Amino acid sequence: MASHRRPTQSGLSQSTRVTVLSAAAATAAAAFAAPASADPGDTGKDRIDRLFAQAEEATEQYNKADEHADQLREQIHQAQDVVARGQERINRMRGALGAIAGAQYRAGGLDPSLALLLSEDPDTYLDKAAALDRIGERQSAELRELQQEQRRIGQKRTEATRKLAELERSRAEVARHKRTVEAKLAQARRVLLALPTSERAAFDRVSRSGRGELPDLSGAVPASGRAAAAVAAARQAVGRPYVWGANGPSGFDCSGLMQWSYAHAGVGLPRTSQAQRYAGRRVPLAEAQPGDLVAYRSDASHIAMYVGNGQVIHAPYPGAPVRYDPVGMMPISSITRV
Repeated sequence: MASHRRPTQSGLSQSTRVTVLSAAAATAAAAFAAPASADPGDTGKDRIDRLFAQAEEATEQYNKADEHADQLREQIHQAQDVVARGQERINRMRGALGAIAGAQYRAGGLDPSLALLLSEDPDTYLDKAAALDRIGERQSAELRELQQEQRRIGQKRTEATRKLAELERSRAEVARHKRTVEAKLAQARRVLLALPTSERAAFDRVSRSGRGELPDLSGAVPASGRAAAAVAAARQAVGRPYVWGANGPSGFDCSGLMQWSYAHAGVGLPRTSQAQRYAGRRVPLAEAQPGDLVAYRSDASHIAMYVGNGQVIHAPYPGAPVRYDPVGMMPISSITRV
């Protein structure tokens, strides 16, 4: 969501790709050396671009915290399920042991020698006595098993309690990043409204132009069948709105679009752009093929999908729909083949 500058090149030959990458690296160094505070020489558009970039960084942190919260909820559910099933088993074991203990108590209430004398069938008594010995051994084993199960369930309860506390911290982090995103976007809107009418109209034209027309992608060969499926899905999303924190199908942020597109190819990508850059192997820009993920800025806070002939599809920033743009629109940090 930083300034999207179009390069003068219309294609991406190998030499041009290398040139674009070198220029992008130089631009990145200059961009990240600049202070975060406003430069007196900045235009209104520069300030809006910077606020959008900061909002996108916060959006990716929001996505990360939200994904972590979802994982914790699933882990807590699993731990609580184990505890519930384990407690049922403990209750059954206690019931069985209680019945055995009662039987032993009742059998032990009469002196064995007297019971033998009074027995109508001494052989039957001896059989019962041997059975009680075996019950005693089994009871000891079941007691040990009960103790082990109680310890295991106790550990699971502790684990669930710890994860619940972690979930609360993650929820607080989600809320904090949400406030940051909304504050940056509100600030960008205020700057936009303060622009002269002609500048505001020009910014709106650029943002809403869509760039939805299909560029010349003849000869562009995807890296694999799943890459081809992901590219086809991304093309279907062209024109849909940017919605921060969304991963489709009606709206997307940058990493949400990549995740949604590759899901159509049967590939589960991580939620954030920072994690997506490590979802495959790195390739140089000169070898980029359709379906490769292009991460931007040194912190990989923006990501797009290369579709061939020097073009990417991405969700740019609020107010701008999913669209095609030149691969060199921002400083490139890495290219990943999924």
